[in-house]
Amino acid sequence: MTNMKIYNKYIAAIALSLVLASCKAPMATVVKDEVKENIPQNFNQEEQGDANNDTGTTPWRQFFTDPNLVALIETALKNNQELMITLQEIEIAKSGVLAKKGRLTPTVSAGIGAGVKKAGRYTSEGAGDASTEIEPGKEVPDILGNFEGGLMANWEVDIWKKLRTEKESAVAHYLSTVEGKNFVLSNLIEEVADNYYELLALDNQLDIIQQYIKLQQKALEISKIQKEAAAATELAVKKFEAELAKSKATEYTIRQEITEKENEINALCGRYPQTIIRTKEDFMTTIPQTVYTGIPSQLLANRPDIKQAELELKSSKLDVEAARKEFYPSLEISATLGLEAFKPSYLVKMPESIASSLVGELAGPLINKSAIKANFQTADARQIQALYEYDKTILNAYLDVANLMSKVKNIDQYYKLKSEETKALEQSIDIANQLFRNSRADYLEVLLNQRDALDAKMELVEAKQKQLSTVVDIYKSLGGGWK
Repeated sequence: MTNMKIYNKYIAAIALSLVLASCKAPMATVVKDEVKENIPQNFNQEEQGDANNDTGTTPWRQFFTDPNLVALIETALKNNQELMITLQEIEIAKSGVLAKKGRLTPTVSAGIGAGVKKAGRYTSEGAGDASTEIEPGKEVPDILGNFEGGLMANWEVDIWKKLRTEKESAVAHYLSTVEGKNFVLSNLIEEVADNYYELLALDNQLDIIQQYIKLQQKALEISKIQKEAAAATELAVKKFEAELAKSKATEYTIRQEITEKENEINALCGRYPQTIIRTKEDFMTTIPQTVYTGIPSQLLANRPDIKQAELELKSSKLDVEAARKEFYPSLEISATLGLEAFKPSYLVKMPESIASSLVGELAGPLINKSAIKANFQTADARQIQALYEYDKTILNAYLDVANLMSKVKNIDQYYKLKSEETKALEQSIDIANQLFRNSRADYLEVLLNQRDALDAKMELVEAKQKQLSTVVDIYKSLGGGWK
Protein backbone atom coordinates (compact mmCIF):
# COMPACT_ATOMS: atom_id res chain seq x y z
CA MET A 1 0.00 0.00 0.00
CA THR A 2 2.88 2.31 0.86
CA ASN A 3 4.55 1.55 -2.48
CA MET A 4 1.31 2.38 -4.31
CA LYS A 5 1.12 5.77 -2.58
CA ILE A 6 4.72 6.54 -3.53
CA TYR A 7 3.96 5.52 -7.14
CA ASN A 8 0.90 7.78 -7.30
CA LYS A 9 2.86 10.71 -5.91
CA TYR A 10 5.55 10.09 -8.52
CA ILE A 11 3.00 10.13 -11.34
CA ALA A 12 1.37 13.29 -9.96
CA ALA A 13 4.75 15.02 -9.76
CA ILE A 14 5.51 14.18 -13.38
CA ALA A 15 2.10 15.40 -14.53
CA LEU A 16 2.50 18.63 -12.54
CA SER A 17 5.95 19.26 -14.04
CA LEU A 18 4.54 18.76 -17.55
CA VAL A 19 1.73 21.24 -16.92
CA LEU A 20 4.10 23.81 -15.42
CA ALA A 21 6.45 23.40 -18.38
CA SER A 22 3.58 24.00 -20.76
CA CYS A 23 2.77 27.30 -19.07
CA LYS A 24 5.98 28.69 -20.56
CA ALA A 25 4.58 28.52 -24.10
CA PRO A 26 5.31 31.79 -26.00
CA MET A 27 2.54 34.18 -26.95
CA ALA A 28 1.61 34.82 -30.58
CA THR A 29 1.89 38.24 -32.18
CA VAL A 30 -1.43 40.07 -32.10
CA VAL A 31 -2.28 41.31 -35.61
CA LYS A 32 -4.83 44.03 -36.46
CA ASP A 33 -6.52 44.57 -39.81
CA GLU A 34 -5.97 48.34 -39.89
CA VAL A 35 -6.28 48.64 -43.68
CA LYS A 36 -9.65 46.89 -43.58
CA GLU A 37 -10.84 49.05 -40.68
CA ASN A 38 -9.82 52.31 -42.41
CA ILE A 39 -11.17 51.60 -45.90
CA PRO A 40 -12.69 54.83 -47.36
CA GLN A 41 -16.44 55.30 -47.67
CA ASN A 42 -16.29 56.11 -51.40
CA PHE A 43 -13.98 55.59 -54.37
CA ASN A 44 -14.19 59.25 -55.31
CA GLN A 45 -14.58 62.02 -52.77
CA GLU A 46 -16.56 64.06 -55.29
CA GLU A 47 -19.17 61.34 -55.82
CA GLN A 48 -21.27 59.40 -53.35
CA GLY A 49 -21.41 55.63 -53.85
CA ASP A 50 -24.66 53.68 -53.83
CA ALA A 51 -24.59 50.31 -52.07
CA ASN A 52 -27.68 49.22 -54.01
CA ASN A 53 -25.97 49.66 -57.40
CA ASP A 54 -22.93 47.43 -57.74
CA THR A 55 -21.98 46.06 -61.15
CA GLY A 56 -19.65 43.56 -59.47
CA THR A 57 -22.65 41.44 -58.45
CA THR A 58 -23.94 41.12 -62.03
CA PRO A 59 -23.51 37.59 -63.48
CA TRP A 60 -21.17 37.55 -66.46
CA ARG A 61 -23.84 36.15 -68.81
CA GLN A 62 -25.87 39.29 -68.19
CA PHE A 63 -22.90 41.63 -68.41
CA PHE A 64 -21.67 40.43 -71.82
CA THR A 65 -24.23 40.62 -74.63
CA ASP A 66 -22.13 39.60 -77.68
CA PRO A 67 -23.12 35.95 -78.39
CA ASN A 68 -19.74 35.20 -79.99
CA LEU A 69 -17.92 36.44 -76.90
CA VAL A 70 -20.25 34.49 -74.60
CA ALA A 71 -19.53 31.30 -76.59
CA LEU A 72 -15.77 31.87 -76.25
CA ILE A 73 -16.05 32.40 -72.49
CA GLU A 74 -18.08 29.20 -72.11
CA THR A 75 -15.41 27.27 -74.04
CA ALA A 76 -12.63 28.74 -71.90
CA LEU A 77 -14.44 27.83 -68.68
CA LYS A 78 -14.63 24.22 -69.83
CA ASN A 79 -11.13 23.75 -71.24
CA ASN A 80 -8.69 26.29 -69.77
CA GLN A 81 -5.68 24.46 -68.30
CA GLU A 82 -4.97 27.08 -65.64
CA LEU A 83 -8.49 26.64 -64.34
CA MET A 84 -8.13 22.86 -64.35
CA ILE A 85 -4.92 23.16 -62.33
CA THR A 86 -6.70 25.34 -59.79
CA LEU A 87 -9.51 22.79 -59.46
CA GLN A 88 -6.92 20.17 -58.52
CA GLU A 89 -5.58 22.53 -55.85
CA ILE A 90 -9.07 22.46 -54.36
CA GLU A 91 -9.04 18.66 -54.32
CA ILE A 92 -5.64 18.66 -52.62
CA ALA A 93 -6.89 21.07 -49.95
CA LYS A 94 -10.03 18.96 -49.47
CA SER A 95 -7.85 15.90 -48.84
CA GLY A 96 -5.92 17.92 -46.27
CA VAL A 97 -9.16 18.57 -44.36
CA LEU A 98 -9.99 14.86 -44.36
CA ALA A 99 -6.49 14.04 -43.10
CA LYS A 100 -6.76 16.48 -40.19
CA LYS A 101 -10.27 15.24 -39.39
CA GLY A 102 -9.01 11.65 -39.31
CA ARG A 103 -6.54 12.47 -36.53
CA LEU A 104 -9.45 13.28 -34.20
CA THR A 105 -10.65 9.66 -34.18
CA PRO A 106 -8.85 6.56 -32.87
CA THR A 107 -6.69 4.53 -35.24
CA VAL A 108 -7.68 0.86 -35.26
CA SER A 109 -5.62 -1.81 -37.03
CA ALA A 110 -5.56 -5.59 -37.16
CA GLY A 111 -2.50 -7.81 -37.29
CA ILE A 112 -1.12 -11.30 -36.86
CA GLY A 113 2.34 -12.45 -35.94
CA ALA A 114 4.49 -15.51 -35.30
CA GLY A 115 7.97 -16.01 -33.88
CA VAL A 116 10.31 -18.04 -31.69
CA LYS A 117 12.44 -17.05 -28.73
CA LYS A 118 15.15 -18.62 -26.58
CA ALA A 119 15.91 -16.95 -23.28
CA GLY A 120 19.37 -17.30 -21.73
CA ARG A 121 19.43 -19.84 -18.89
CA TYR A 122 21.29 -17.45 -16.61
CA THR A 123 18.69 -14.68 -16.86
CA SER A 124 15.67 -14.10 -14.69
CA GLU A 125 13.38 -15.17 -17.53
CA GLY A 126 15.45 -18.27 -18.38
CA ALA A 127 15.81 -19.33 -14.73
CA GLY A 128 12.07 -18.90 -14.21
CA ASP A 129 11.24 -20.98 -17.29
CA ALA A 130 13.58 -23.78 -16.15
CA SER A 131 11.72 -24.13 -12.89
CA THR A 132 8.24 -23.92 -14.38
CA GLU A 133 6.08 -26.67 -15.87
CA ILE A 134 4.24 -25.56 -18.97
CA GLU A 135 1.96 -28.56 -18.57
CA PRO A 136 1.77 -31.09 -15.76
CA GLY A 137 5.00 -33.10 -15.91
CA LYS A 138 6.39 -31.07 -18.85
CA GLU A 139 8.97 -28.30 -18.50
CA VAL A 140 8.99 -25.11 -20.56
CA PRO A 141 11.09 -25.81 -23.67
CA ASP A 142 14.26 -23.82 -24.29
CA ILE A 143 12.95 -22.59 -27.66
CA LEU A 144 9.46 -21.19 -27.20
CA GLY A 145 7.16 -20.18 -30.01
CA ASN A 146 4.76 -17.24 -29.98
CA PHE A 147 1.66 -16.86 -32.14
CA GLU A 148 -0.68 -13.90 -31.86
CA GLY A 149 -3.42 -12.01 -33.63
CA GLY A 150 -5.82 -9.25 -32.69
CA LEU A 151 -6.82 -5.60 -32.83
CA MET A 152 -4.74 -2.57 -31.87
CA ALA A 153 -6.08 0.95 -31.23
CA ASN A 154 -4.28 4.26 -30.71
CA TRP A 155 -5.88 7.59 -29.88
CA GLU A 156 -4.44 10.99 -29.13
CA VAL A 157 -6.97 12.64 -26.84
CA ASP A 158 -7.44 16.24 -28.00
CA ILE A 159 -7.36 17.70 -24.49
CA TRP A 160 -6.09 21.13 -25.67
CA LYS A 161 -8.14 21.15 -28.90
CA LYS A 162 -4.91 21.26 -30.90
CA LEU A 163 -6.16 18.74 -33.45
CA ARG A 164 -9.44 20.61 -33.83
CA THR A 165 -7.50 23.82 -34.42
CA GLU A 166 -5.42 22.12 -37.12
CA LYS A 167 -8.62 20.89 -38.77
CA GLU A 168 -10.13 24.39 -38.69
CA SER A 169 -6.96 25.73 -40.28
CA ALA A 170 -7.20 23.11 -43.04
CA VAL A 171 -10.84 24.04 -43.63
CA ALA A 172 -9.94 27.73 -43.94
CA HIS A 173 -7.17 26.86 -46.41
CA TYR A 174 -9.61 24.73 -48.40
CA LEU A 175 -12.11 27.60 -48.59
CA SER A 176 -9.29 29.92 -49.70
CA THR A 177 -8.53 27.59 -52.62
CA VAL A 178 -12.20 27.79 -53.62
CA GLU A 179 -11.93 31.59 -53.65
CA GLY A 180 -8.68 31.22 -55.58
CA LYS A 181 -10.59 29.27 -58.20
CA ASN A 182 -13.18 32.06 -58.35
CA PHE A 183 -10.40 34.60 -58.86
CA VAL A 184 -8.98 32.52 -61.71
CA LEU A 185 -12.48 32.45 -63.24
CA SER A 186 -12.74 36.23 -63.00
CA ASN A 187 -9.30 36.74 -64.55
CA LEU A 188 -10.01 34.22 -67.31
CA ILE A 189 -13.23 35.93 -68.35
CA GLU A 190 -11.46 39.31 -68.34
CA GLU A 191 -8.61 37.96 -70.50
CA VAL A 192 -10.96 36.39 -73.04
CA ALA A 193 -13.04 39.57 -73.32
CA ASP A 194 -10.00 41.89 -73.59
CA ASN A 195 -8.38 39.73 -76.27
CA TYR A 196 -11.67 39.47 -78.15
CA TYR A 197 -12.02 43.27 -78.29
CA GLU A 198 -8.36 43.60 -79.33
CA LEU A 199 -9.04 41.14 -82.15
CA LEU A 200 -12.04 43.14 -83.34
CA ALA A 201 -9.92 46.30 -83.22
CA LEU A 202 -7.26 44.65 -85.41
CA ASP A 203 -9.97 43.58 -87.88
CA ASN A 204 -11.13 47.17 -88.19
CA GLN A 205 -7.58 48.48 -88.50
CA LEU A 206 -6.99 45.98 -91.30
CA ASP A 207 -10.03 47.36 -93.12
CA ILE A 208 -8.74 50.90 -92.64
CA ILE A 209 -5.28 50.11 -94.02
CA GLN A 210 -6.82 48.34 -97.01
CA GLN A 211 -8.94 51.41 -97.71
CA TYR A 212 -5.84 53.56 -97.35
CA ILE A 213 -3.99 51.34 -99.84
CA LYS A 214 -6.75 51.93 -102.41
CA LEU A 215 -6.52 55.65 -101.75
CA GLN A 216 -2.75 55.58 -102.25
CA GLN A 217 -3.13 53.66 -105.50
CA LYS A 218 -5.48 56.35 -106.85
CA ALA A 219 -3.09 59.09 -105.70
CA LEU A 220 -0.20 57.29 -107.43
CA GLU A 221 -2.17 57.11 -110.68
CA ILE A 222 -2.98 60.82 -110.47
CA SER A 223 0.66 61.70 -109.81
CA LYS A 224 1.73 59.73 -112.89
CA ILE A 225 -0.85 61.48 -115.05
CA GLN A 226 0.26 64.87 -113.72
CA LYS A 227 3.89 63.99 -114.40
CA GLU A 228 3.07 63.23 -118.01
CA ALA A 229 1.26 66.58 -118.19
CA ALA A 230 4.30 68.26 -116.61
CA ALA A 231 2.14 69.29 -113.63
CA ALA A 232 4.16 67.10 -111.19
CA THR A 233 7.66 65.69 -110.92
CA GLU A 234 9.15 62.20 -110.67
CA LEU A 235 9.73 62.92 -106.96
CA ALA A 236 5.99 63.03 -106.34
CA VAL A 237 5.55 59.69 -108.12
CA LYS A 238 8.30 58.05 -106.01
CA LYS A 239 6.87 59.48 -102.78
CA PHE A 240 3.45 57.98 -103.53
CA GLU A 241 5.06 54.64 -104.52
CA ALA A 242 6.98 54.56 -101.21
CA GLU A 243 3.84 55.39 -99.23
CA LEU A 244 1.94 52.62 -101.02
CA ALA A 245 4.68 50.07 -100.25
CA LYS A 246 4.75 51.17 -96.61
CA SER A 247 0.97 50.73 -96.32
CA LYS A 248 1.11 47.24 -97.85
CA ALA A 249 3.83 46.28 -95.37
CA THR A 250 1.64 47.54 -92.52
CA GLU A 251 -1.19 45.36 -93.81
CA TYR A 252 0.92 42.21 -93.40
CA THR A 253 1.99 43.31 -89.93
CA ILE A 254 -1.65 43.62 -88.88
CA ARG A 255 -2.48 40.24 -90.46
CA GLN A 256 0.25 38.63 -88.34
CA GLU A 257 -1.06 40.36 -85.21
CA ILE A 258 -4.55 39.02 -85.99
CA THR A 259 -3.18 35.47 -86.27
CA GLU A 260 -1.33 35.78 -82.96
CA LYS A 261 -4.34 37.32 -81.22
CA GLU A 262 -6.60 34.51 -82.46
CA ASN A 263 -4.14 31.96 -81.09
CA GLU A 264 -3.99 33.77 -77.75
CA ILE A 265 -7.75 33.34 -77.48
CA ASN A 266 -7.49 29.70 -78.60
CA ALA A 267 -4.87 29.11 -75.89
CA LEU A 268 -7.22 30.54 -73.27
CA CYS A 269 -9.92 28.21 -74.61
CA GLY A 270 -7.55 25.24 -74.33
CA ARG A 271 -7.70 24.28 -78.00
CA TYR A 272 -5.55 24.20 -81.12
CA PRO A 273 -5.55 27.13 -83.58
CA GLN A 274 -8.81 27.80 -85.36
CA THR A 275 -10.69 30.80 -86.67
CA ILE A 276 -12.37 32.89 -84.02
CA ILE A 277 -15.98 33.57 -84.96
CA ARG A 278 -16.77 37.28 -84.59
CA THR A 279 -18.65 40.16 -86.17
CA LYS A 280 -16.36 43.11 -86.81
CA GLU A 281 -18.90 45.43 -88.45
CA ASP A 282 -20.61 46.48 -85.19
CA PHE A 283 -17.41 47.10 -83.28
CA MET A 284 -17.20 50.88 -83.71
CA THR A 285 -20.87 51.37 -82.84
CA THR A 286 -20.76 49.21 -79.70
CA ILE A 287 -21.76 51.20 -76.63
CA PRO A 288 -19.90 50.21 -73.42
CA GLN A 289 -21.99 49.00 -70.49
CA THR A 290 -22.70 51.47 -67.71
CA VAL A 291 -20.74 50.57 -64.58
CA TYR A 292 -21.85 51.20 -60.98
CA THR A 293 -19.16 50.86 -58.33
CA GLY A 294 -21.22 50.57 -55.17
CA ILE A 295 -19.15 51.35 -52.04
CA PRO A 296 -15.58 50.21 -51.26
CA SER A 297 -16.57 47.92 -48.38
CA GLN A 298 -18.49 45.75 -50.87
CA LEU A 299 -15.15 44.75 -52.38
CA LEU A 300 -14.51 42.68 -49.24
CA ALA A 301 -17.48 40.47 -50.12
CA ASN A 302 -17.29 40.60 -53.92
CA ARG A 303 -13.63 40.14 -54.82
CA PRO A 304 -12.41 36.53 -54.60
CA ASP A 305 -8.77 37.53 -54.13
CA ILE A 306 -9.66 39.56 -51.03
CA LYS A 307 -11.71 36.70 -49.59
CA GLN A 308 -8.89 34.29 -50.42
CA ALA A 309 -6.34 36.46 -48.60
CA GLU A 310 -8.72 36.81 -45.64
CA LEU A 311 -9.15 33.04 -45.36
CA GLU A 312 -5.40 32.48 -45.63
CA LEU A 313 -4.95 34.98 -42.80
CA LYS A 314 -7.48 33.04 -40.72
CA SER A 315 -5.70 29.78 -41.54
CA SER A 316 -2.33 31.24 -40.54
CA LYS A 317 -3.74 32.47 -37.21
CA LEU A 318 -5.04 28.98 -36.47
CA ASP A 319 -1.65 27.52 -37.42
CA VAL A 320 -0.01 29.76 -34.82
CA GLU A 321 -2.52 28.61 -32.21
CA ALA A 322 -1.88 24.95 -33.05
CA ALA A 323 1.90 25.49 -32.99
CA ARG A 324 1.62 27.09 -29.54
CA LYS A 325 -0.28 24.08 -28.24
CA GLU A 326 2.65 21.86 -29.21
CA PHE A 327 4.27 23.10 -25.97
CA TYR A 328 1.47 21.46 -23.97
CA PRO A 329 1.62 17.81 -22.84
CA SER A 330 -0.26 15.30 -24.98
CA LEU A 331 -2.31 12.35 -23.83
CA GLU A 332 -2.25 9.16 -25.88
CA ILE A 333 -4.22 6.01 -25.18
CA SER A 334 -3.35 2.66 -26.74
CA ALA A 335 -5.19 -0.63 -26.38
CA THR A 336 -4.84 -4.18 -27.73
CA LEU A 337 -7.19 -7.15 -27.68
CA GLY A 338 -6.45 -10.52 -29.25
CA LEU A 339 -5.25 -14.09 -28.88
CA GLU A 340 -1.71 -15.18 -27.95
CA ALA A 341 -0.16 -18.62 -27.33
CA PHE A 342 3.10 -20.51 -27.85
CA LYS A 343 1.31 -23.10 -30.04
CA PRO A 344 -1.22 -22.40 -32.75
CA SER A 345 -3.51 -25.10 -31.34
CA TYR A 346 -3.67 -23.26 -28.01
CA LEU A 347 -5.08 -20.10 -29.62
CA VAL A 348 -8.58 -21.58 -29.48
CA LYS A 349 -8.34 -22.30 -25.78
CA MET A 350 -10.18 -19.41 -24.21
CA PRO A 351 -10.14 -17.48 -22.00
CA GLU A 352 -6.52 -18.61 -21.37
CA SER A 353 -5.30 -17.40 -24.80
CA ILE A 354 -7.01 -13.99 -24.60
CA ALA A 355 -4.48 -11.13 -24.25
CA SER A 356 -5.31 -7.46 -23.74
CA SER A 357 -3.68 -4.21 -22.67
CA LEU A 358 -4.70 -0.63 -21.99
CA VAL A 359 -2.07 2.10 -21.66
CA GLY A 360 -2.42 5.84 -21.17
CA GLU A 361 0.61 8.08 -21.69
CA LEU A 362 0.93 11.74 -20.79
CA ALA A 363 4.04 13.30 -22.32
CA GLY A 364 5.29 16.78 -23.03
CA PRO A 365 8.51 18.60 -23.87
CA LEU A 366 10.72 19.56 -20.92
CA ILE A 367 14.25 20.41 -22.01
CA ASN A 368 14.92 20.48 -25.77
CA LYS A 369 12.20 22.64 -27.31
CA SER A 370 14.20 24.18 -30.15
CA ALA A 371 12.27 22.41 -32.91
CA ILE A 372 8.90 23.32 -31.38
CA LYS A 373 10.01 26.93 -30.90
CA ALA A 374 11.22 27.09 -34.51
CA ASN A 375 7.87 25.79 -35.78
CA PHE A 376 6.03 28.32 -33.63
CA GLN A 377 8.19 31.22 -34.81
CA THR A 378 7.71 30.14 -38.42
CA ALA A 379 3.93 30.01 -37.99
CA ASP A 380 3.94 33.41 -36.27
CA ALA A 381 5.98 34.98 -39.08
CA ARG A 382 3.66 33.48 -41.68
CA GLN A 383 0.71 34.97 -39.81
CA ILE A 384 2.23 38.44 -40.06
CA GLN A 385 3.09 37.80 -43.70
CA ALA A 386 -0.52 36.78 -44.39
CA LEU A 387 -1.74 40.00 -42.77
CA TYR A 388 0.49 42.11 -45.01
CA GLU A 389 -0.73 40.14 -48.03
CA TYR A 390 -4.34 40.73 -47.00
CA ASP A 391 -3.76 44.46 -46.50
CA LYS A 392 -1.96 44.71 -49.84
CA THR A 393 -4.81 42.94 -51.63
CA ILE A 394 -7.43 45.30 -50.17
CA LEU A 395 -5.37 48.38 -50.99
CA ASN A 396 -4.64 47.25 -54.56
CA ALA A 397 -8.30 46.41 -55.12
CA TYR A 398 -9.38 49.89 -54.02
CA LEU A 399 -6.73 51.58 -56.17
CA ASP A 400 -7.68 49.42 -59.18
CA VAL A 401 -11.28 50.59 -59.05
CA ALA A 402 -10.35 54.23 -58.39
CA ASN A 403 -7.89 54.29 -61.32
CA LEU A 404 -10.25 52.52 -63.72
CA MET A 405 -13.20 54.76 -62.88
CA SER A 406 -11.04 57.76 -63.72
CA LYS A 407 -9.88 55.99 -66.89
CA VAL A 408 -13.47 55.34 -67.98
CA LYS A 409 -14.27 59.06 -67.87
CA ASN A 410 -11.05 60.15 -69.57
CA ILE A 411 -11.21 57.51 -72.30
CA ASP A 412 -14.79 58.56 -73.11
CA GLN A 413 -13.65 62.15 -73.63
CA TYR A 414 -10.63 60.96 -75.60
CA TYR A 415 -12.87 58.91 -77.89
CA LYS A 416 -15.20 61.86 -78.55
CA LEU A 417 -12.32 64.15 -79.48
CA LYS A 418 -10.72 61.48 -81.68
CA SER A 419 -14.04 61.08 -83.48
CA GLU A 420 -14.11 64.81 -84.20
CA GLU A 421 -10.49 64.73 -85.38
CA THR A 422 -11.14 61.78 -87.70
CA LYS A 423 -14.21 63.44 -89.22
CA ALA A 424 -12.31 66.67 -89.89
CA LEU A 425 -9.33 64.84 -91.46
CA GLU A 426 -11.59 62.75 -93.71
CA GLN A 427 -13.04 65.99 -95.07
CA SER A 428 -9.55 67.43 -95.52
CA ILE A 429 -8.51 64.42 -97.65
CA ASP A 430 -11.22 65.12 -100.19
CA ILE A 431 -10.25 68.81 -100.27
CA ALA A 432 -6.52 68.03 -100.65
CA ASN A 433 -7.15 65.51 -103.45
CA GLN A 434 -9.32 68.01 -105.32
CA LEU A 435 -6.68 70.73 -104.98
CA PHE A 436 -3.97 68.27 -106.11
CA ARG A 437 -5.94 67.38 -109.25
CA ASN A 438 -6.27 71.07 -110.04
CA SER A 439 -2.57 71.64 -109.33
CA ARG A 440 -3.39 73.98 -106.46
CA ALA A 441 -1.72 71.77 -103.80
CA ASP A 442 1.51 69.77 -103.95
CA TYR A 443 1.91 66.05 -103.23
CA LEU A 444 3.34 66.66 -99.72
CA GLU A 445 0.09 68.25 -98.57
CA VAL A 446 -1.84 65.29 -99.92
CA LEU A 447 0.50 62.76 -98.25
CA LEU A 448 0.46 64.53 -94.90
CA ASN A 449 -3.34 64.77 -94.91
CA GLN A 450 -3.68 61.10 -95.78
CA ARG A 451 -1.18 60.03 -93.12
CA ASP A 452 -2.85 62.17 -90.46
CA ALA A 453 -6.24 60.73 -91.38
CA LEU A 454 -4.87 57.19 -91.26
CA ASP A 455 -3.27 57.75 -87.85
CA ALA A 456 -6.47 59.32 -86.52
CA LYS A 457 -8.61 56.40 -87.71
CA MET A 458 -6.20 53.87 -86.23
CA GLU A 459 -6.15 55.73 -82.93
CA LEU A 460 -9.94 55.97 -82.95
CA VAL A 461 -10.18 52.18 -83.25
CA GLU A 462 -7.68 51.78 -80.41
CA ALA A 463 -9.72 54.23 -78.32
CA LYS A 464 -12.86 52.15 -78.87
CA GLN A 465 -10.99 48.99 -77.86
CA LYS A 466 -9.65 50.67 -74.71
CA GLN A 467 -13.10 51.99 -73.94
CA LEU A 468 -14.61 48.50 -74.05
CA SER A 469 -11.68 46.81 -72.31
CA THR A 470 -11.63 49.37 -69.49
CA VAL A 471 -15.26 48.57 -68.71
CA VAL A 472 -14.38 44.85 -68.63
CA ASP A 473 -11.41 45.57 -66.35
CA ILE A 474 -13.47 47.58 -63.88
CA TYR A 475 -16.15 44.86 -63.90
CA LYS A 476 -13.48 42.36 -62.86
CA SER A 477 -11.99 44.81 -60.31
CA LEU A 478 -15.39 45.15 -58.66
CA GLY A 479 -15.44 41.39 -58.17
CA GLY A 480 -17.50 40.49 -61.21
CA GLY A 481 -17.08 37.54 -63.54
CA TRP A 482 -16.93 34.50 -61.27
CA LYS A 483 -20.64 34.23 -60.46
